Amino acid sequence: MAMSEQIDKHDYDESSKLVDSEAKGEERKTSEEIQQQLNFVSSAIKEGANAFLMQEYKYMGVFMVLMSIILVLFLGFRDVPDSWIHAVFSVVAFVIGSATSILCGWLGMKIAVEANYRCSIQAFNDIGKYTGPFNAAFKAGAVMGFSLCGFAILNLFIVVSAFHAYFSPTDVASAKIMYECIAGYGLGGSSIALFGRVGGGIYTKAADVGADIFKCDGLDEDSPRNPAVIADNVGDNVGDIAGMGADLFGSFAESSCAAMLISAGSVDLFDNWGVMCFPMLVASAGIVVCLITSLFATECCLVVSKEDVEQSLKRQLIISTALMTPVAFGLCWFTFPSEFAVSTAINVKNWHIFFCVGMGLWSGLAIGITTEYYTSASYRPTQEIAEASAGPGQAAANIIYGLAMGYHSCIIPVFCLAATVYVCFDLAAMYGVACGAIGILSTLAIGLTIDAYGPICDNAGGIAEMVEMPSSVRTVTDALDAAGNTTAAIGKGFAIGSAAMVGLALFGAFVDTFTTDGDTVVVDILDPWVFCGLLVGSMLPFWFSAMTMKSVGFAADLMAKEVERQFKPVSEGGLDLLNIPENKPEYGKCVAISTDASLKEMIAPGALVLLSPLICGYFFSVKCLAGLLIGALCGGVQMAISQSNSGGGWDNAKKFVEAAKDAEGKTQKGSDWHKACVIGDTVGDPMKDTSGPSLNILIKLTAITSVVFAPSMAKDWNSPGLIQKLFG
Repeated sequence: MAMSEQIDKHDYDESSKLVDSEAKGEERKTSEEIQQQLNFVSSAIKEGANAFLMQEYKYMGVFMVLMSIILVLFLGFRDVPDSWIHAVFSVVAFVIGSATSILCGWLGMKIAVEANYRCSIQAFNDIGKYTGPFNAAFKAGAVMGFSLCGFAILNLFIVVSAFHAYFSPTDVASAKIMYECIAGYGLGGSSIALFGRVGGGIYTKAADVGADIFKCDGLDEDSPRNPAVIADNVGDNVGDIAGMGADLFGSFAESSCAAMLISAGSVDLFDNWGVMCFPMLVASAGIVVCLITSLFATECCLVVSKEDVEQSLKRQLIISTALMTPVAFGLCWFTFPSEFAVSTAINVKNWHIFFCVGMGLWSGLAIGITTEYYTSASYRPTQEIAEASAGPGQAAANIIYGLAMGYHSCIIPVFCLAATVYVCFDLAAMYGVACGAIGILSTLAIGLTIDAYGPICDNAGGIAEMVEMPSSVRTVTDALDAAGNTTAAIGKGFAIGSAAMVGLALFGAFVDTFTTDGDTVVVDILDPWVFCGLLVGSMLPFWFSAMTMKSVGFAADLMAKEVERQFKPVSEGGLDLLNIPENKPEYGKCVAISTDASLKEMIAPGALVLLSPLICGYFFSVKCLAGLLIGALCGGVQMAISQSNSGGGWDNAKKFVEAAKDAEGKTQKGSDWHKACVIGDTVGDPMKDTSGPSLNILIKLTAITSVVFAPSMAKDWNSPGLIQKLFG
């Protein structure tokens, strides 16, 4: 249905002014005026998002060429048979993985920018109702989630089938070489996800923080007079949607590659086609389960009130997990032999694998529910942040409570992950851990759906504000957005939990690379090289976070200066936007600032993540690299959880205050209490949308880089690094 047709469904009075039943007598814009502004805003958001992604993809193209050359040189120049074949096939898998990740990010962005204004129009057409706008946002998220999962599975299956047809592995050695090449698919997916998450995260938070600074100066959120508001809306699409899509695609690709590579080392499994395709079987069954689950939100249990929104989204997680459990049992029972040996585990039963998948599946749900508890305004942790902000100290108390909540929120997820790792490793060694990661990601389509839902609602509310729709429209979109903040936090918790399992599974694949003739490699934490690597690895998340947060601060400062310039009087080179409202803000300049700053600032953090494992492995030994991987995993998981949840809590504390009213029934927007919460939200923005979610890519990318380059780093586990060779 055309935009103008949707708008014209409203009844208008004789003067063509919209009659709002909740605010009669208040003059509203005409249908033509709203349509004109909608066209302008939606076009500006599309153009900004397309411009950023096209520029970012140029950087990615250069990176893909350089990394392909490095892969060929490092893997080709080895004194082993068929090293050049290994190198070439690794590059092919890397390029396909990179292209798929780019496709997933671009697809998510395209869906989001179309869905943003459709959601706002639906809220406008159904004033005061929740069903229509909720379904519009949820279905758009579902399109993204199911499309991404479908492309990920299809492309990986094509790669595995093509490589299998060429290599035709007849023994464990040839199978391991083939799946080492396929690991390049995961490297490509995670490399692109790094740039998408970091670049998109810097973009969106530079615009958001730059715009938030002026909320405390009397401007409403998403005021059309704020020059940074278009860049902010663009950022939601390129950071929270495109970056998140590429990120979770990378998790799927890497967990699948880890499972296949570890099982390729088993004499009982390497020639079992069903077992080797097990990650794709689980993901494919997950799509069907998630499709059935999505019907509960849009067809069976409709959202009709504000209270229903969060419950409906939580229900999606619970139902999909419950339905996936028996499906996973059936797949494990009929796919695996009744008994087999894999990795360092012997006498593994097919039902053991089910418990590994099930532990991952249910720990993912537990992490999601825990994240909701800590970040939702319906529960005490976030309410405490808001209440503390009303007393003396206000902004300081807000920040202190938010940090404390983030640290506290690590406890349950870490215990869940620890229990999952223990059970999975006890049942099937590192292959069990890889299956646990597959279990977490088995309901990926629903995870992506509810994660994408949040930014779509956020942008819908922004568009409604910019085109000056009735206040009741913004009331609905704000309620949807508040739940969206929680689902976004749940999605980040889901991604971080899966990253921890994927990182550990990849660590197992890395160690298995140096297993020869059945000898088990033991990582001794008391070995000085391992311990040194552990210390450095646990420092990497702090170094990485410092770089990304400083980048956001730098870009936000440029944005704030530009916004401030436009508010200055005309005599001082500004537009005097506050005093001359008819002057149009120069949105394009703010979009350009975010684009240029984010693309330049993403290079250094990306280099840190990619070069750290290579320098460590080649110069200091693979033992040192093993320590680095474990350190980055342990430090990164907890830092990522705390940052993401603190940011989510601050954001929803602000929403909680905005929904509150004083004794006279007036809104708290613009009050000192609200300003204190805006400051906390501004501090949390780079934590929850840039540094926090990017850390899970640090965990995965350091590990998959190590796996892909491991064959060229050393001949065996005890081989010295270059520094050891030079200095003894």
